[in-house]
Amino acid sequence: MKSLAALLALPLALALPAQAKLSPAEQMMARTVAAEQERNVALLERLVNQNSGTLNLAGVEKVGAMMRAELEPLGFAVTWTPMPGTGRAGHLVAVHKGRLDTKRLLLIGHLDTVFEPDSPFQRFERMGDKAKGPGAGDDKGGMTVIVAALRAMKTAGTLDGANIEIHLTGDEEDAGDPIEKARAALIAAGKRSDVALGFEGLVRDGGADMSSVARRSSESWTVTASGKTGHSSGIFTPEQGDGAIYELARILHRFRTELPEPNLTFNVGLIAGGEQASLDTGKIRASASGKTNIVPATAIARGDLRTLSGEQAARVKAKMAAIVADHAPGTGASLAFDPGGYPAMAPTTGNRALLTRLNAVNRDLGLPEMAALDPIKRGAADISFVAPDIDALAGLGTYSTGDHGPEETVELPSIARQATRAAILMSRLAAEKR
Repeated sequence: MKSLAALLALPLALALPAQAKLSPAEQMMARTVAAEQERNVALLERLVNQNSGTLNLAGVEKVGAMMRAELEPLGFAVTWTPMPGTGRAGHLVAVHKGRLDTKRLLLIGHLDTVFEPDSPFQRFERMGDKAKGPGAGDDKGGMTVIVAALRAMKTAGTLDGANIEIHLTGDEEDAGDPIEKARAALIAAGKRSDVALGFEGLVRDGGADMSSVARRSSESWTVTASGKTGHSSGIFTPEQGDGAIYELARILHRFRTELPEPNLTFNVGLIAGGEQASLDTGKIRASASGKTNIVPATAIARGDLRTLSGEQAARVKAKMAAIVADHAPGTGASLAFDPGGYPAMAPTTGNRALLTRLNAVNRDLGLPEMAALDPIKRGAADISFVAPDIDALAGLGTYSTGDHGPEETVELPSIARQATRAAILMSRLAAEKR
């Protein structure tokens, strides 16, 4: 007889041995997930084969309709919320009302992918226990885990009294503008919930499944340096000064040498300078012109900033501003941060307590306990918008590799493993008094 841990690694196995640490309902959930593995893979294939690049608004809405078809039969009231004025399709919100006095769970995932209709990477391809496809892990694998877990809860009877709200955003990969409007509904849902669970992908470190009690922020910045233009023979003189490019180089060098600290990164992704320099309206392309014998008048750099807390972000921004203001001779410079951006999900005591709860599930399943992933190894995510208000845990989606690239590949057994973990964790949390 296989152990439960082996069963979760082999989702085609249907026999579940009795586990003294699992309740009868929990044993039924594990059996249901295992029995429905091929159904779950088929759902993942359908989701992947419908292109839903963020800017494919109709495609995003079609994936939303597929998820509606899965959630409504489970007793969820499903609403499509269009996002006019943000340049994005909209969000799917599903609500299951349970007992009034128990905890309210917020499940977060996203409908969109980075692969637009003109990408050559468009179809699901199964390769034994793996499958390749656009969004197979990020985040159509995560949405498949949500459905698999909820179906198991429904079968076991633990969904009936559960208060669960699901937010599947249509623009996680490239948020709509203004982001305050694009994320208003999610933030409001966080304020009325008790626990948030993020279903973006599971991360492994050294071969071990990890959980995320923290995710870093993501903000974009622009430094614009100016100088006195003129004949290059006069550079570095009191009359001519250092020029814009040397001023920008000074600033970036000091960023690199003076800013580093734990959990902080600051990339420079675009740079241009010359007699003239400018950015396009999307701030992703730059143009410049100049000559070797002309002191440059303008230099521009674009980059990002990732921090682990609001306090760290404020402190680092102040240091950046002080560096920018310490001008080289005959130059000027300014620092600007783009509006919006993703906040940090700080590693709170409450988040760590959720990981403790998840590890209790792991022990009862006969699976190894999960450590907290170093947040430097994860990017920003939608769960960060609600993390300031409630306890949050991320990384409940599938395990995949090569995300955001043409080799994005999901490990299919991770659907069963993650769905079983999630179903039991959600059932236990949803039964607790508020």
